[in-house]
Amino acid sequence: MKSYIFIFCSFLFFTASAQEGTIPESIYDFKVTAQNGGTIDLAQYRGKKILIVNTPTEAFYNPRYAELESFYKQHKDKVVVIAFLDQDFGPAPGDSKAPKIADKDYNVSFPLAAEIFVKSNKMAPIYHWLTEEKYNHLKDSEVKWDFQKYLINEQGNLVAVFDPKVKVNSPQVLAAIGQ
Repeated sequence: MKSYIFIFCSFLFFTASAQEGTIPESIYDFKVTAQNGGTIDLAQYRGKKILIVNTPTEAFYNPRYAELESFYKQHKDKVVVIAFLDQDFGPAPGDSKAPKIADKDYNVSFPLAAEIFVKSNKMAPIYHWLTEEKYNHLKDSEVKWDFQKYLINEQGNLVAVFDPKVKVNSPQVLAAIGQ
């Protein structure tokens, strides 16, 4: 019995170590799949602020996409917005009742990443980095709902986390990006 416990504990240790090894040290080491099938290489944004936002995967009318686009157009010389379509809130993936979001749905010009999980044991590696202090060196956080925002500074450090209720054009976000 003791040998089974040892084997199981060893498996858990090595599995956890292997999973931790898949999380890059720097935000600039992440390459994520774009919704259009391409790749978003975060290294290309070195020297700029990055605002990462998890967004709904379904194309029901949502004015917050228009807010994100307006914010991006107004501040894109200082900050890039990257939207991650999340599978954790709303209809289940593959639900055909609503069309999938595409950049053309809201005329968005900011990068739109493919669907990922931002919570649970299926959480994407970039969200481990964003939500766990041992990776981001700022604080632990939990994604509460769609439109939670993570601000990365020009040096690649997480510097702020904004609740989903905080709009992108709020005084807090504008102050954090230096406007």
